[in-house]
Amino acid sequence: MGMGYEPKYPPEFNHFDYVDPDSEKGGEITLYGLGTFDSLNPYLLKGLSAEGLGSLVFESLLEKSLDEPFSMYGLIAEDFYLAEDGLSVTFHINPEARFSNGRSITAEDVKFSFDTLMSKAAHPQFRVYYGDVESAEVIDELTVRFHFKNTNRELHMIVGEIPIFAREWLGSEPFDKVDDVPPISSGPYLVDGYERGRFIRYRRNPDYWAKDLPVRKGMYNFDTVTYKYYKDSTIALEAFKAGEFDFFFENYSKRWARSHVGPKYDSGEILKTELAHSNNAGMQGFAFNMRREKFQDPRVRRALTLAFDFEWSNNQLFYNQYERCDSYFSNSELASSGLPESKELELLEQYRDDLPAAVFDKEWYPPTTNSEISLRDNLKQARDLLAEAGWTVRDGVLKNAQGEVFEIDVLLVQKGFDRIFAPYAHNLKKLGIDMNYRTVDDSLYKRRLDKFEFDMVVTSFPQSVSPGNELMNMFHSQAAEMEGSRNLPGIADPVVDALIGRIINAEDRGQLIIAAHALDRVMLHGEYLMPNWYIDAHRIAYRDKFNMPDTLPLYFEPVSWLLKTWSARKNE
Repeated sequence: MGMGYEPKYPPEFNHFDYVDPDSEKGGEITLYGLGTFDSLNPYLLKGLSAEGLGSLVFESLLEKSLDEPFSMYGLIAEDFYLAEDGLSVTFHINPEARFSNGRSITAEDVKFSFDTLMSKAAHPQFRVYYGDVESAEVIDELTVRFHFKNTNRELHMIVGEIPIFAREWLGSEPFDKVDDVPPISSGPYLVDGYERGRFIRYRRNPDYWAKDLPVRKGMYNFDTVTYKYYKDSTIALEAFKAGEFDFFFENYSKRWARSHVGPKYDSGEILKTELAHSNNAGMQGFAFNMRREKFQDPRVRRALTLAFDFEWSNNQLFYNQYERCDSYFSNSELASSGLPESKELELLEQYRDDLPAAVFDKEWYPPTTNSEISLRDNLKQARDLLAEAGWTVRDGVLKNAQGEVFEIDVLLVQKGFDRIFAPYAHNLKKLGIDMNYRTVDDSLYKRRLDKFEFDMVVTSFPQSVSPGNELMNMFHSQAAEMEGSRNLPGIADPVVDALIGRIINAEDRGQLIIAAHALDRVMLHGEYLMPNWYIDAHRIAYRDKFNMPDTLPLYFEPVSWLLKTWSARKNE
């Protein structure tokens, strides 16, 4: 089923175009994880779960195609249908579906998985994401029906993404206490061994029931998948070059330009390439925590954004590899541009009284130092905005009328951002602002983010080509104070809430695009973060011992795509 369009693959298709259906099974691959892990349960708020659990061990009812905006095909569920009134969806379980212990997967297991994820024992994000689902009902042993609170254009499809797990995995323990028990697998791999914080190894299940289904043919070819953990990515890169693992997904421009070199690259033992993608790049930025009083005025947030010189950073630090994020849907047709017009304007007019006039008469753009505009001009504008908001420089320090000093503490988890924040802090100093940034370990970083204990933080809001319910956890007021949510800035705007609803309930692709343009425009004018940058290619390096399919999917992340479609070269 496709979201607002005819799906690419017919009912009797043999395999996805981006796989090699004749790829051989066997061999091994070793990847890397950063920091540490202390949990084998990826569905809890507490703890850090091991890499690979969600994608390798837990299967869902449906499989999403990687070369369509949003199409789902049968996996654990061999068939499903939406009720005529749109208020329920019914799934029929494939009678061949099995857990790794050999037991059949039943409708009871599906209901149990859903009810558990919606309970307070699981991460609260599930209660937001599936918030429009009223209940799950077992019709018979292989049939389960989900009842909805209201109609929602994508809900019947995202319900198909629910991970399915066995009740036996929990034993007699509450769900939030099960963090050190290897899961009973519904997916292609089993946990084969692990040492907390050091490694986890997965073994392909030779009895995996779905290996010959069209949605799995040519996929998950490695006999073993191992993740080795490293303290940070710089250490990991040196370990990669020394041969400790096989694949490196590079996120840092400087390393890509200068560090992926050496004899093994020269000899061809290590290959490096850039893979083009059509992903919606979403938004990355330095998020302001608006729960803190000093960040509540949008003029202050705009002033802080004006102090960052992207063009200098791109030239001096990033080797001109990046484009500036200018949308919450960067690199996609969902990004707003120009001034609102036609149907988008009609939509925004309904909220005019609750929106700043600039939404209608001023095109938003990130600050620039291109052409005749200089950093000095931007800093003067920032100074004036801060003064309008009640912050002025006295004795070289920015203070408000109460004499409170404006300081910013930035929470980091990777050292690579130090070189980016240093020149930014230098610019802010000219405005009388002291910026302090420090790197903490993964566990503390996660705890502080979950509880919103930071001034500023580097974050990203990745988007699909067909966004929907996931926006609730990112931008909706319902998630602003919900511990562990993705709404790190603390956005709580009724207009944003309403426009998210418009996207979720859009009847077709055209309506979705209009609503996305409107939401994007409102969010940008809200100045909730200082926009960062994106790249429309994946930078990867890998040992020359693998085969990859000839055809790339359109929308993919490199590691999950690798695990699904690559294979070990014969005799290696």
